[in-house]
Amino acid sequence: MASADDKSFDDINVTPMVDLYLVLLLIFIVMTAAGVEGMKVELPKASKSATKNLSVPKIQAITVDAEGKVQLNNTPVTLDELETKLTAMKASTPDIPVVVRGDTAAQYKGVMGVLDVLGRLGIDKIGLATQKPK
Repeated sequence: MASADDKSFDDINVTPMVDLYLVLLLIFIVMTAAGVEGMKVELPKASKSATKNLSVPKIQAITVDAEGKVQLNNTPVTLDELETKLTAMKASTPDIPVVVRGDTAAQYKGVMGVLDVLGRLGIDKIGLATQKPK
C-alpha cells in the first residue's frame, strides 16, 4: 500500500507565479504611463467674440398654442416681434437652429405664419416637434 507521502507531484501550482506576473505587469504599466512626458505647446487664446455667442441658447423654441398665440423660448411675442428677435439672433449666430412646437388644436394658419417668418429670415435648420404615438 502506498502512503500519502509517496504521492508524486506531477503538476506545478502556477497560481502564485501568475499573481506575481500580473502585479509586475501592473507596476510596469503604471510606471510607463507616469514616465511619458508630453510635448510642451502654447495653446491659442480664444477671442472675446467667441464668448458672446454663449449667451444665445443653442436651439430656439417657438411654440404656437391652441389659441394661436406665439411664444419664443416661453416669452409671448407677435409675429413681427418674433421676426425682429430672430433677426438679431441670426446676426450673432448665422446658422441658428429652431424648433417649432404647435399644439394639436392650433390652427394651421398660426404655424404657417411662424414658418413664413423663418423662411423670410433664411433660417433653414428647422425642426417640427411631435410626440411618439402611444
